[in-house]
Amino acid sequence: MQEQGATENIKEVIEQDIWGALKDFWNFELLTYNVGGDHPIVITVGLILLMVVAFVLTGIVLRVLRSFITSKLLEDDKMKFISVFKFIRYIVYVIVILITLSSAGIDITILLTASAALFVGIGLALQELFQDVIGGIFIILDKSLLVGDIIEIDGRVGRVFEIKLRTTRALTRDDKVMIIPNHKFISDTVYNYTQNHKTTREAVKVGVAYGSDTEKVKRILLDCAKEQKGILKNPEPFILFEDFGDSALLFGLHFYTADSFVDPKVKSELRFRIDKKFRLNDITIPFPQRDVHMYYPNQRATEKQPDNEENT
Repeated sequence: MQEQGATENIKEVIEQDIWGALKDFWNFELLTYNVGGDHPIVITVGLILLMVVAFVLTGIVLRVLRSFITSKLLEDDKMKFISVFKFIRYIVYVIVILITLSSAGIDITILLTASAALFVGIGLALQELFQDVIGGIFIILDKSLLVGDIIEIDGRVGRVFEIKLRTTRALTRDDKVMIIPNHKFISDTVYNYTQNHKTTREAVKVGVAYGSDTEKVKRILLDCAKEQKGILKNPEPFILFEDFGDSALLFGLHFYTADSFVDPKVKSELRFRIDKKFRLNDITIPFPQRDVHMYYPNQRATEKQPDNEENT
């Protein structure tokens, strides 16, 4: 009987004192938020602990999932997937919060209804941000832009060195970083010089005086292209006799280069070489010429005419 009484006392202590204290601590109210209706939202210690556990477990699952997927991808694709995965992770955490609140007995429809105006305001304020994120996802998935590509946007040329979820960074020819919002790649016209291949065709235009030996001009231009560093031998450079200009015969020297990012330097050196060879071969690069005709109208009838008659 004494042993049975002791057991009951221990059981009573556990149920009423220890377990009761834990239940009181778990249900301790930290904040009560009334959003309208009969059931206010009560934030308790248990709800906070439940959300912490849910966040930790979700983080572990996401980390394992990311490691499993990235282990089967190439290095370039791995970085792209990680960028997209960051955006997916935020969405998963929001879903986990809603599920946790619902499982704790909180009516999340009341919360969503009360926060509808706030969500609309946030959505309008972050509209462009969402466009940038969606643009970044499209860039990463369809591979329309890669690190190392040379692009032209808003009249500026740059080499892409970093693609993030919201922005893309490119280095311009004057060594400045151009930060481009990703939505521009889905809404604006962007020239990608290296989308299909690394080589691009460039051209240098020049005019020579009328009466020049056009075949000789062609040979000199091709020789200049063959001697110039940075111009590919294959495909071969070629010459186009483009037009009979007002003051000159217009030629275009077309060539291919493997790095269009530095083509202004190649073109500059090529122009120096062409000017030097033209001077050595007595070929003139004319300046614009105009014929000016001077027209003198008759003197006004009202002007005084010379009097040839002798005054008497």
